[in-house]
Amino acid sequence: MPKVIHAYIRAIDAMNRFIGRIAMYLIFVLVGVLLWSSISKTLLTPAHWTLETAQFVMVAYYVLGGPYSIQMGSNVRMDLFYGNWSLRQKAWVDGFTVFFLIFYLGVLLYGAISSTAYSLGYFGTEPFSFFADLTWTFLTGGPDAAQEKLGFLERSSTAWRPYLWPVKIILCLGVFLMLLQCLAEFFRDIGRIKGEAL
Repeated sequence: MPKVIHAYIRAIDAMNRFIGRIAMYLIFVLVGVLLWSSISKTLLTPAHWTLETAQFVMVAYYVLGGPYSIQMGSNVRMDLFYGNWSLRQKAWVDGFTVFFLIFYLGVLLYGAISSTAYSLGYFGTEPFSFFADLTWTFLTGGPDAAQEKLGFLERSSTAWRPYLWPVKIILCLGVFLMLLQCLAEFFRDIGRIKGEAL
């Protein structure tokens, strides 16, 4: 395998390991939010922000930890025959089936980007051109000029009414990192088929 592939696999593994190790501690944040929710409902005035904050933390925990889970091979698999196969047989099957996962993640990423553009006030059908224009405006005119490009910012319909764009950006980032990790796993499977350890 070319050295650039080895470097790609090492870089993506290191990045997703770092992000995943940080994301796994979000479970303690989630426990803290839910504990405060229980205390405030029992002893104090119930806090409006706890349910949605717990949902947002869970989204971050799940999607930012997903690439690390793929890397560690700890994702859920249907293991009727797979466990008894050799590493080479597993690599052949994984190298083929990863394309289904990449397709699914590509569709999910497009939907997440479209939803993020919508949450920033863009109601058209070209979210990539919206983000390109927004980035160019930010680089040339600064934050104030970029803010003028934004429309009505989407908010939750609950009593707390938080903005939704932060959690949608985290979703986009997590799905993109999963795509990068899937590509690294594909290259690793090719290496296993050829008898190289990557």
